[in-house]
Amino acid sequence: MSKNRRLKRISFLSLALILFLVPGLLTANETPEEGTVEEKLVYKFNMKDDIMPGMWRQTQQSFQEAVELNADHIIIHMNTYGGMVQVADSIRTRIMNSRIPVTVFVDNNAISAGALIAIAAGEIYMRPGGSMGAATVVDASGAEAPDKHQSFMRAVMRTTAESHGRDTIITDNDTTLKWRRDPAIAEAMVDPRLEIPGIVEAGQVLTFSAEEAMENNYSEGLAGSVEEVLLKSGIENYEIVEYQPTGLERFIGFLISPIVQGVLIMIIIGGLYFELQTPGIGFPAGAAIAAAILYFAPLYIEGIAQNWEIVIFVAGIILLAVEIFAIPGFGVAGIAGLVMMVTGLSLSMVDSVVFEFEGAGARAVVRAIFLVVFSSFIALSFSIYMSRRLLTTSLFSHLVLDSKQEKEEGYIGVDYHYRDIVGSTGKAYTSLRPSGKVEVEGELYDAKSLVGFIEKGEEVKVINFETGQIYVVKDEE
Repeated sequence: MSKNRRLKRISFLSLALILFLVPGLLTANETPEEGTVEEKLVYKFNMKDDIMPGMWRQTQQSFQEAVELNADHIIIHMNTYGGMVQVADSIRTRIMNSRIPVTVFVDNNAISAGALIAIAAGEIYMRPGGSMGAATVVDASGAEAPDKHQSFMRAVMRTTAESHGRDTIITDNDTTLKWRRDPAIAEAMVDPRLEIPGIVEAGQVLTFSAEEAMENNYSEGLAGSVEEVLLKSGIENYEIVEYQPTGLERFIGFLISPIVQGVLIMIIIGGLYFELQTPGIGFPAGAAIAAAILYFAPLYIEGIAQNWEIVIFVAGIILLAVEIFAIPGFGVAGIAGLVMMVTGLSLSMVDSVVFEFEGAGARAVVRAIFLVVFSSFIALSFSIYMSRRLLTTSLFSHLVLDSKQEKEEGYIGVDYHYRDIVGSTGKAYTSLRPSGKVEVEGELYDAKSLVGFIEKGEEVKVINFETGQIYVVKDEE
C-alpha cells in the first residue's frame, strides 16, 4: 500500500471519529435551560392533632404512600401540643429510618411529644412566633410523671439529637466536636434540673421560640408557608402530593370523641332497658347492638380496646340476661353482669399503655367509669320517663292492656291450688334446664329446678310455690 493511500485512510478514520465524538461533547457541555430542572415530588403530611394512636396509623400510611409514589421529599406540617409518648417514639423512629429525606415545618407549636418528632427530622423550619420544647412527661391528669418515665424521655430526646451527628472543627492545634443538634439542649426540654449557660437556667423546662431555635441550631430557618420551606431547602421545581385521611379515618375520629361515646353508651343502656320491657327481639335491641359496634369498633381499630375488654362487656350482658330470664329475683348474676358491663365499657376507652405510668392508669379508669356511669344514669332516667310518656299517648296507648280484670268477675291472677302440691313428689316429664314440665299426682305442671338441671324421668319433689311458679329439686329419697 502506498504512503499516500495510507495517509488518506488515516485521515478518513480521524474525521469519522471526530464527527462521532463532537456531538456528544457538545451535548455534555450544554447548560440546561432554565425551567428544564427535573421536577421533584414532595409528599406532605399534616400533623395538626394530638399525638394519639390514630396519628401513628396515619403516619405509617403516609410514609408507605410516599414510598410507593417514589417521592423525593417528605414534609410534615406540624402544629401540636403533644400527646402519648409511646406513639411519638414510634413516629420518630419511623422518621429516623426513612430513606426519603424528612423536613418538619413547625407551624406555631411543636410541644412535648411534638418536639420529639420534630427533632427526629433532618431539617426543621419554624413559623415566626412558633415554639418548640416543654417535653416533660405528664400523666393523664397533667401532673408530672415519676422520674423513671422522665429518665426514659430524657434518653430518647438525647439520642434523637445525637443521631444527627457532629462535626470535627480544627482550630490551630485544637480539635472541637460540635453536635449538629446539641443533646444537652434536647435533654433540657425534659429535665428542669439541667442548666445550660446562656440558654436555660436550672428549675425551668426549656422551650425555644422560633428565633431561639434557629440561633441554637434546632431550626434551619424561619418560614411562613410550606412553599417557603421548600424554597429555602433548595427545592424549586416540585409537585406536592398531600396525604388525605379517608372518610373512615374522619369517621373514627368522630366516634371516639367523649361526647359521641357518651351518646353511644346511652343508646346501649337505653336500648337494653326498652328491650327488657318488651317481648322478643325488636328495634331497641337492634339499636343497642348497633351502638355497641360503633362504640367498640373504632376503639379496637385504634388499638385502645383489647379483645378481653370486649369479652367482659359481652359476658356482662349474658349474665344480666340469665338473671332476668332464668333466675328468679335479682342476685349475684345480675350484679356481676352490671359490674362487668360497666368494666368493659370503661376499660375499652383507656389505652393499656397508661398503666405503665404510676397513678395515670387509675385516674384514667376513674374518669372512664364516671363517663360510663353518668351516661348510663342519664339513659335509664330518660328511658323510664319516655316509656311512661310514650305508653300514655294516644299513638302508643294501644300497646298497653289498660282494661281491668276484677276479682268479682272471676279473674284470678294466680291459681292458688298449686300450693296444695308443695311437698308432693313426682317425676320430670321433660328435662328441666332449669325450666320444664313435671308430672305430679297425674297432672302436668310448669316447673323450675331450684338446684342444677334435672333430666327427664328423674324423681322430683315440689318444695316451693312462689309468684305463680313451682320450684322442684331432685328427690333423693
